[in-house]
Amino acid sequence: MSKDTLRELTQYRFVQRLGVPRIPVLRRYEPGQPLLDGPALVGAVGKGRFADDVRALLAGAGVAEAGEDGKVAAAVLDATGAHTVDDLAAVQEFLTPAVRRLGPCGRLLLLGPVAAEGDVEAAAVAQAFEGLVRSAGKEVRAGATANLVTVAPDAGADALASTLRFFLSARSAFVSGQVVRVGAPVGPVGADDPARPLAGRIAVVTGAARGIGESIADTLHRDGATIVAVDVPAAGDALARVANRTGGTALQLDITAADAPDRLLAHLRERYGRVDVVVHNAGITRDKLLANMDADRWNSVLAVNLRAQLTINRALLADEGLLGDSARIVCISSMSGIAGNRGQTNYAASKAGVIGMVRALAPQLAPRGATVNAIAPGFIETAMTAKMPLATREAGRRINSLRQGGLPVDVAEAVGWLAQAATAGVTGQVVRVDGQNMLGA
Repeated sequence: MSKDTLRELTQYRFVQRLGVPRIPVLRRYEPGQPLLDGPALVGAVGKGRFADDVRALLAGAGVAEAGEDGKVAAAVLDATGAHTVDDLAAVQEFLTPAVRRLGPCGRLLLLGPVAAEGDVEAAAVAQAFEGLVRSAGKEVRAGATANLVTVAPDAGADALASTLRFFLSARSAFVSGQVVRVGAPVGPVGADDPARPLAGRIAVVTGAARGIGESIADTLHRDGATIVAVDVPAAGDALARVANRTGGTALQLDITAADAPDRLLAHLRERYGRVDVVVHNAGITRDKLLANMDADRWNSVLAVNLRAQLTINRALLADEGLLGDSARIVCISSMSGIAGNRGQTNYAASKAGVIGMVRALAPQLAPRGATVNAIAPGFIETAMTAKMPLATREAGRRINSLRQGGLPVDVAEAVGWLAQAATAGVTGQVVRVDGQNMLGA
């Protein structure tokens, strides 16, 4: 990965005195790190349902509730009871002083309402929170983030806890301006250990030999999972190193091969007897302007990025006994699939297709207690982006609210959250890991 020289220079005061704004160094998760590095401010509007649960979660994590002044590491507003425009005025009364108190890499988290069908004003108010949080994400400073979690009426505190921990912690360092909906749990809510939430789970990661896939494998292993690392035979040496480091197994497999689903399922059945987490990370690019696109470029990208995920998922659904209780499927999409990108019609089509697949697959998996979600990374610093021309790379880094590129671990942390048994109320959704990219917002 290339070094972000501009961000490093802006840490010096003499550079700041020249009028160059400081690009924040983000606080990222390390094992043993506390949930927050300071007190939290908690408030409620109307008949909010979760303020006491939030306080209990924070107290259990050793986080003190903030006093009337001083900086805070997080501000959480339970607005699940907001249904009128007057309630929005109360939201502003809480948020304006709270944002002023938010410290470096702080967390602004709103718990928003879901409107009852036919209640026009409540529907308008619920939608207003999306515009509010996306604007707030562009205003908070020094590496702080702002996110919205809407909570369905039939979702309880147990279904919300893992999502609260993710968005409040340093695991969500590069996630801002996002809206996540927590609904009724799909199957039982697992009682995960926050320090090792994936303990005992078997996780498949495709494209695991390098880059984002390698980071996903390392992160899931750190959180307790046993890793099945999958990649093409040409990456065999790197794949073996990942498997050895994580204490898992390596499966050399071209996921586009006709027998790939059968080989993968046979490996899982023989070695482990089940699979709990499937991460569809493998992907390729073959960029070309549409006017110059050829069939080989088009078909190869669609085969790896979309068709392989579809065929593997069909095989998993057809097998009655392999998917474990509270199974989780996480698919890597892309910002290109949301906003498009010049020269990437094939790639953008494949990654948008992943989003459509996730939305359609979620209700099919629900009766089996399983969820499926997509993650759409933005500009992530990898070996590939390091080869970009300087101007292109700098543009990619700066067009988000945090004014820098993300790291592979930022994607991996989001995968880890969605892979937890406790994240049973989040399914059929797309979460952007992009620092709140200014495109496709």
